[in-house]
Amino acid sequence: MTAESSGQAPALDKAYEPREVEERWYSFWEKEGVFEATDDPNDTRPTYVIPLPPPNVTGSLHMGHALMATLEDVLTRWERMRGKNTLWQPGIDHAGIATQTVVERQLARESKTRHDLGREKFVERVWQWKAESGGTITKQMRVLGASPDWRRTKFTMDDDMGRAVTEAFVRLYEDGLIYRATRLINWCPECRTALSDLEVENEDGANGELFQFAYKVEGSDEEIVVATTRPETMLGDTAVAVHPDDPRYKHLHGKKLVHPFVDRSIPIITDAILVDPKFGTGAVKVTPAHDFNDFATGKRHGLEEINILELDGTLNDNAGSFKGMDRKRGRSAVKKALDEKGLARGTKPHILSLPRCQRSGGIVEPMISTQWFTKMKDMADEAINAVRDGRTKIIPEEWQKTYDHFLENIQDWCISRQLWWGHQIPAWHGPNGEVKVARTRPPECGEGWEQDADVLDTWFSSALWPFSTLGWPERTNALKKFYPASDLETGYDILFFWVARMMMFGLYFMKDVPFRRVLLHGLVVDETGEKMSKVKGNVIDPLDLIYGTTFAEMVKKTLPGAPEAEALAKFKKAYPSAAGMGTGFPAFGADALRFTLSTFAPSNKRIALAPKRIEGYRHFANKVWNASRLVLSHLEGAEGQSALTGEAPSPKAFFNRWITAQLAKTIAICNAGYGAFRIDEAANETYRFFWNDFCDWYLEVTKPVLRNADGTRAETEEANETRHTMAHVLETTLRLLHPLMPYITEELWQRSPRPASRRRTIAFGPYPSDGDATADEAVLRDMDLFKAVVGAARTIRSEHGVDRKADAPIAIRSDSDTVHAFVKAQMKALSFLAGSASPIVEKMGGPRVAGSTVSVVPSPHGPIEVVVGLKGLVTKTDEIARIEREKKRISKDLESIEKKMSSKNFLERAPKEVIDETNAQKKQLLDALARLEEARRLADEL
Repeated sequence: MTAESSGQAPALDKAYEPREVEERWYSFWEKEGVFEATDDPNDTRPTYVIPLPPPNVTGSLHMGHALMATLEDVLTRWERMRGKNTLWQPGIDHAGIATQTVVERQLARESKTRHDLGREKFVERVWQWKAESGGTITKQMRVLGASPDWRRTKFTMDDDMGRAVTEAFVRLYEDGLIYRATRLINWCPECRTALSDLEVENEDGANGELFQFAYKVEGSDEEIVVATTRPETMLGDTAVAVHPDDPRYKHLHGKKLVHPFVDRSIPIITDAILVDPKFGTGAVKVTPAHDFNDFATGKRHGLEEINILELDGTLNDNAGSFKGMDRKRGRSAVKKALDEKGLARGTKPHILSLPRCQRSGGIVEPMISTQWFTKMKDMADEAINAVRDGRTKIIPEEWQKTYDHFLENIQDWCISRQLWWGHQIPAWHGPNGEVKVARTRPPECGEGWEQDADVLDTWFSSALWPFSTLGWPERTNALKKFYPASDLETGYDILFFWVARMMMFGLYFMKDVPFRRVLLHGLVVDETGEKMSKVKGNVIDPLDLIYGTTFAEMVKKTLPGAPEAEALAKFKKAYPSAAGMGTGFPAFGADALRFTLSTFAPSNKRIALAPKRIEGYRHFANKVWNASRLVLSHLEGAEGQSALTGEAPSPKAFFNRWITAQLAKTIAICNAGYGAFRIDEAANETYRFFWNDFCDWYLEVTKPVLRNADGTRAETEEANETRHTMAHVLETTLRLLHPLMPYITEELWQRSPRPASRRRTIAFGPYPSDGDATADEAVLRDMDLFKAVVGAARTIRSEHGVDRKADAPIAIRSDSDTVHAFVKAQMKALSFLAGSASPIVEKMGGPRVAGSTVSVVPSPHGPIEVVVGLKGLVTKTDEIARIEREKKRISKDLESIEKKMSSKNFLERAPKEVIDETNAQKKQLLDALARLEEARRLADEL
């Protein structure tokens, strides 16, 4: 598998095939123990620990997972290459509601329910499903190149994890922080379980109606009109509230109202907190059992709490004649009955916020229920202080305000769920209402005692993740060595669900923060900025990008059953840059996808995925492959090939000094980027260095050094130094690239010359540092000058359509002796790169030769004129025709961009980076038009 083990490595294939390369190396890394951390107390290496946010056992890899896995793997590989004992802790979450729903659907296809099986057999069935289907996502993460320590994989329902959950519950209960109470909670009738506030997503802007009806005052012809968006809840009304200072109702204080459908009267109460006398009629119906504000009002006034709903959302006995109706039908029936009684007072459109279950999407109902709760206030205060005093840092920092706001306004957490799959609550109920909480069934809980049927919220076990995975409550070697974690990297959308709860539990149980940094990334959206969803037909499977697929096959998964033409239209609308890719995605490979995802700034709340961008980084992988092939061809048979020591070379030749100085600068930028969670800065700098500096400049400018005029191999001192420098830079750059593109870099590194001291895989590095290259700001400034001069000459040639092979006369004019000396010293390289057999260097002020054009290059030594003669190389007719063609093309492109930018939809929805890129494209086009106008003026001299 390695060059050492297989003798001389075979020559690289001409074309880079990612699948062939990528499949080869993952098993090698596992065999070599690359991913393994050790908790041996005698291992004195510094640690780097990052917990993997455990994906749901029901899940398969989506773009959000791909982003998370890429960023965390990049950090882990970087730290591993820096010599740290790295633990990327993997695992899977049991996902209570989601998993139970999947298995219940299986049973439904067999015409069964979980109740037909009973709890024990149903749980066995879930474990069976988990064994057959639950490992999908970890297999897919391997394809992406993720490098956690798979030996340590945890499942939140493992026995040891269950013991940790039980221990946490019992300690919190014994400390008075867990209690059981009858309160108003969020209830999902579809999942038939309680939900925490965070599991409810409010659908803002929903179209509804405000229905008005009247209550008659008992013993009077007077009435009070109230309004509601949920008329069926009036069946549970136990009061109508008015403001104590509202003169319209002062004479009715303490009176009662007649309920039109049930046999009870309801009081008129006064409440300055609930009622705004300026809103509506100034009277508010109060339903303590089905509205959170009303519940609080009911507690203030001692009102009865009347629940009108069954657990499935149908109306119960308290609804009288409406019993058995579902909520929608009940709503219509109540409105109709009120109208028939002459009590309806009209409706009007109303925009409202609908609470929906995060899992089922069904409308959530506030409902009175007896549940288990955790007190959060004191733990929340500790978590706030831990961030404020710097024990944990949130990056990007803008999220700290959001974190603080959530914890400052936190409510007690409803932790019980009416499910069978999950950690059953360690509490036992006696025949007379007694409750005992214990780690195991207490001996005194004999006949008539039953364990609480509810399970804990999935997020309860997840909140213990940073230490339960390390053996807590036992004081294991792993816990001592790997807690707290170094980083926690995750999406900003679970800052509250998971991050804040881990902070609270970590501080409570471990007396220390669970991680030193919280690193937050954004949401992957489609190319137009829309959130990915199957309904919109804009979901992309990461494996389809890695392995390639046809669009037709892809949309079958995204919109199953939809007409193909309709599904394809939706997809292409979401991803306009895919239009130029024919009938499907080619195999971009894991490295190209990883690199793409690494180039987005973490501050981007939305990450617009453009297939064209991935294609661009697939081309970059080709560039890395082909450049390595070229370098290796230069090194064949070179004596200096085996002379790499791992130390920075000290070359004499200008371009060798420049490339090592530029490499030093790039290494510093990359290390700083990774350290600050600016992976995008490291990725973009690596790309720029390899493509621009190494390939476009260094490999080009050294060609005449390495080959004689007749094409034979040069054996000069400079040539040998260049080969040695080139070998060192390639090997170092592959190590620089490895965290981002692990597969291709391992393949190329194994075939490249490298120091004998290196270990058997590039994965152990070391990652490049100060010792790999020597900084030299002076040589960088000189090279910038050289690039500017060559670039000016090339731009003139390109813009005027001069044949690439044609010899164009060039004059470099400057009044600086320093510039003269420098340009003369690099005359051979200038001649080669600018395409001029005999460039000259002269003082400023000479006349411009007819048929030539001038470009002025600013420099620290004063302006430099680059004069390129065009006469005889370009005809006037051809030049004018070229100018007109270019003007038409650019004008058309400009018109298209201006049309896009005039769209209100584009400006409001497109991510900032897309808008910035479009603005930059417009400026480039306008600059090109200005240059064409100048070229037209000069064309008359040809």
